[in-house]
Amino acid sequence: MMERIKTLLLLMMLALPLAVSACGEGEQTVSGYENTSIEHAYAHWKQGKDSPIPFVFLDVRTPKEYAAGHVPDAVNIPVQQLQQRLSEVPKGKRLYVYCESGVRAGKASKMLVNAGFGSVENVPASMRGWRAAGYPVEK
Repeated sequence: MMERIKTLLLLMMLALPLAVSACGEGEQTVSGYENTSIEHAYAHWKQGKDSPIPFVFLDVRTPKEYAAGHVPDAVNIPVQQLQQRLSEVPKGKRLYVYCESGVRAGKASKMLVNAGFGSVENVPASMRGWRAAGYPVEK
């Protein structure tokens, strides 16, 4: 019986960090950016100009993907062009970086941190998560 309790406690201790990181909010990566949940990103987006923390959503998909539907007011700079267009990325704002599924957003987030941007939040759920949650989409 005591062995079962020890095993259960050990499993709980191992599962807790996974449960905490699964929400995404505030999860610092080794690359220096944070992974954030789609809910957190939307809550900040919803504040709009009233937000005490200036922000911008950076869509790193292709122009064709962007035209098919994007987060309202998002800036579009494809990840393939990001390095050459870093001067177009707004400075002094929290950056919410997204793509379609999260892969390109992670690459772009790392690139932005390496270029000296300080407040970079990768949105792993990206556009698929945004649409699935029923959040507004602009075309």
